[in-house]
Amino acid sequence: MHPRTFPSAPCHAPRFARCTLILGAVCLSFVGLACRDRAPPAPAQRELVVFAAASLRDVFGALARPFTQAHPGAHVTFNFAGTQELRAQIEHGAAFDVLAAADERHVEALVRARLIREPIVFARNEPVLVVSLEAASRLHRFEDLPFAGSLVVGAPEVPIGRYTRQVLDRASSVLGPAFRAQVLDRIVSHELNVRHVLNKVRLGEAEAGIVYRTDARMAAATVIERPIPSAYSVGAVYPIAVAEEAAQRELARMWVAFVRSAPGRGILRSAGFEPAEAP
Repeated sequence: MHPRTFPSAPCHAPRFARCTLILGAVCLSFVGLACRDRAPPAPAQRELVVFAAASLRDVFGALARPFTQAHPGAHVTFNFAGTQELRAQIEHGAAFDVLAAADERHVEALVRARLIREPIVFARNEPVLVVSLEAASRLHRFEDLPFAGSLVVGAPEVPIGRYTRQVLDRASSVLGPAFRAQVLDRIVSHELNVRHVLNKVRLGEAEAGIVYRTDARMAAATVIERPIPSAYSVGAVYPIAVAEEAAQRELARMWVAFVRSAPGRGILRSAGFEPAEAP
């Protein structure tokens, strides 16, 4: 009697191993595709806070566009006001990274208080007379100012107000003290920044005002510019500085460097400023 033999079950181990390998390869390929299709991480967002004189509103807006394009993730937040207002805000603890002012006197006070680092002059400007369209036929030149029906100027603590008084002092030494007295008698308003002066004339609330050349150029369609003769004129300087406690110190330095770079100086020049010499 022979022992019974049973056919053995077919062995599927090699086939199972091959299936496992194939499945693993497919999974890995999908993982690889997912990795390739995944977008790179967005750059970290950085907010640069720039305090700037009111007369810099348009040109700094123009500077911000190429700056942020060159620094992905950077966003510039501006606070525009009269330089004396910016100084008061800083002295009361306002957080900022960069200060760009319209005169050196307020900036020097902030340096002494150790609230900003050493400033650098980056641009120059000059005061001019602007007259309303209605008054242009009567006010042909600066010397006609005593005949203005109304004059608006910056307050004494405002840079444009201080420059205005320097101009009148110089003019009185040539035209006589009566000229200064007559002009002061025409003043109907003292404004807290140069854009307020400009807007009063643009809106017809005053016949004349003294603003910066760059402001007059920006508003050429709504006011008439009358230059101030060089014998009476004064120069306005614009210093820029990084805050002592800047939250974005490196980005602040980059902004200052860009403002003083060849492209930055070109933008300043196109807006009517006289850029400082290249660093």
